[in-house]
Amino acid sequence: MSPSPDIPASAAPASTAVAPRAVASPAGSPAPVPAAPGAPTQAELLAFVRRTAADAELVSTLPLDPEGRTWIRLEGPAGSEAWIIGWPPGTGTGWHDHGGSFGAFATAGGALQEDSLAARLPTEGWKTLELAEGVDRARKLTKGDARAFGSHHVHEVRNESDSEHAVSVHAYYPPLPLMRRYSRTGAVLRLEQVERPQEWQ
Repeated sequence: MSPSPDIPASAAPASTAVAPRAVASPAGSPAPVPAAPGAPTQAELLAFVRRTAADAELVSTLPLDPEGRTWIRLEGPAGSEAWIIGWPPGTGTGWHDHGGSFGAFATAGGALQEDSLAARLPTEGWKTLELAEGVDRARKLTKGDARAFGSHHVHEVRNESDSEHAVSVHAYYPPLPLMRRYSRTGAVLRLEQVERPQEWQ
């Protein structure tokens, strides 16, 4: 199965948190899209993922695979994109952003570990950044936990269990235009790939 969104939260901007090391513009890096009139708010997306994660009958329709993540696409509120995702033990997303979309996710079963950056990264003009001390954030989301995130959020999500699947519900607005994937070595974050929706739908 091809990579899915993390589908996949909001960190406070910290303008001194990153320092560019090398500059090269990533292909296809649109500016964040402002919310249109009638667009959902972060609070509405958060309420949606919580409500959906609590719908045991709907969540149970997700087929679980011991080898890789599985997902079902849902219709989110007010034109948003939504997913239910199954996470086998030991699986995760790697570091990524959401291409300028904001959103929310909730854990419907098991537990997920989220590592994120409390820094607003530039969206264009770099390949490698050195992160300042103190920008890392970590949280564990167990069944019923949820969080919203802003349009500049960079994170990774993992199921660290050795034996239990995790299931989560995610919603994004606007629907994901792209996802940037990063590698990280210590304090160095490097842009590795830009994925388009056709690669995960």
